Parts: sequence; structure tokens; C-alpha cells
Amino acid sequence: MIYLHKILPLIASPLFLIIFLIILGIIFKSKKISLFGTFILVLCSLPIISSKLISYLEKDYILQDTSAIDKADAIVVLSGMINTIKVNDKFKYEFGSAVDRILSGINLIKDNRAPLLILTRGQLPWSKGIPEGEYLKDFAIKLGVPEESILLTDNVQNTDQEAKSVKKLLNSNDAKVILVTSAFHMPRAKKVFEASNIKVIPFAVDFKSSNIKLTFMGFIPSAKSFSGTSYFVKEIIGRLYYRLKY
Repeated sequence: MIYLHKILPLIASPLFLIIFLIILGIIFKSKKISLFGTFILVLCSLPIISSKLISYLEKDYILQDTSAIDKADAIVVLSGMINTIKVNDKFKYEFGSAVDRILSGINLIKDNRAPLLILTRGQLPWSKGIPEGEYLKDFAIKLGVPEESILLTDNVQNTDQEAKSVKKLLNSNDAKVILVTSAFHMPRAKKVFEASNIKVIPFAVDFKSSNIKLTFMGFIPSAKSFSGTSYFVKEIIGRLYYRLKY
């Protein structure tokens, strides 16, 4: 059950559906089925479609200044921003696009929004190297966060486990945290943390949508837009999974 919401997006992804339709068209020698699969491919690859879907995921949140956030018991930064790279039989680490999560967490604690910075030891079974939180802890210390102000969770594999591990660290039914994660992920994360009886002040970052003028380029298919549409499907399934669970 732990990986159900990770496997479902693969099965229900646009790519899986397109491949299925094209293969089905070949087996039954039906051009209509194959063309329908091609049509879905083009539709999912349009920037104008992808951008609207990503905007929908982020519609409930805006980018905020740290000074506008109420104080809490802790700042929780969720994992999902580190890429592991193997160089000469050693692992090195590089930030991905979600680096705003840890940078915002550091800014929040420096702005005295909470006395503690909680980082999660996110690590999937197929991941290599150290858990993400351990690398982020060293990074935060280098940027001036006192080591005694940083806590690490147990090793975790998804948002649900992150919430439960944070709950165990706080050991309180009245704990309030500033939750830092990507804007598209925030609705799901907030629901999961509240299900663990943790009061949440959302601090959404890493916004993917932007106000770009509509031009003819919005109707030219691209791999980036297809990836965005696939991300939308994955996140919606994740939200449905936790809505049913909680």
C-alpha cells in the first residue's frame, strides 16, 4: 500500500495510455485507435494545456514573504530537491528545481518564525547515497543555521511517513508547524499533516506556473509541456489517494 499512489500514476499516466492505444491500434489494425493515441500525445504536449493544468494545482497559494508568516513551533521542509550523482565511485549531490524549499526554510528560521528547523530523511528504496535530510542539514549549517536548531526525522519514503515522523519528533497534540514544500504539492501535504494532528501554516514555494503572454508558441507541442501534463496527472492521483485514505 505504501507505493500504491506511486504506481497508480505510472499506470494512469498519459505516456502509458498513449503507448497502450498505439499498441492496441497495431494489434487490431485500427488506424482510428492509433490516431487517437497520437491525438492525446499532441494534446498533452501543448504548452497552453500544460500551463493551465499546473496553474490549477497551485491556485490555492501565493508566494509570500517570510515576515508575513505567523510564528510556530517548528519549520518543516519536505524532501524532494536533491539529485544524487556518482563520480569516481563516490556520490555527490546537486540541487534540483525545488531548491526553494530548503532556502525558504533557512530564511524562515533566520527570520525567527520558529526555533526549530525539521528536515526529513527522504529516501526511496531505489535511491542511492545518504538520505536527503542529512545533506540538507550540512547545507543549512554552512548557511548559518545553528546545528542545535536542526532536527532530522527517521528515514521516510513518502509524505505520509514524513508527517508521522515529524509528529513523533514534536511529541505534542498542539504542535503548529510552518510547512514548506512546492506549491503544487502543498494541498496534499497539508491534508496529510493535519491528519496526523499537526496544525499547519502553509508556506508554498517552487511555483511552476507563471504569467506568460499567450503566443503561437503555446500551440506548439513540446516535451517539457508533456512532462508538465504528466506531473498534473501524478499529483491529482496522489491527492485522490490521500483523500480516500483520510
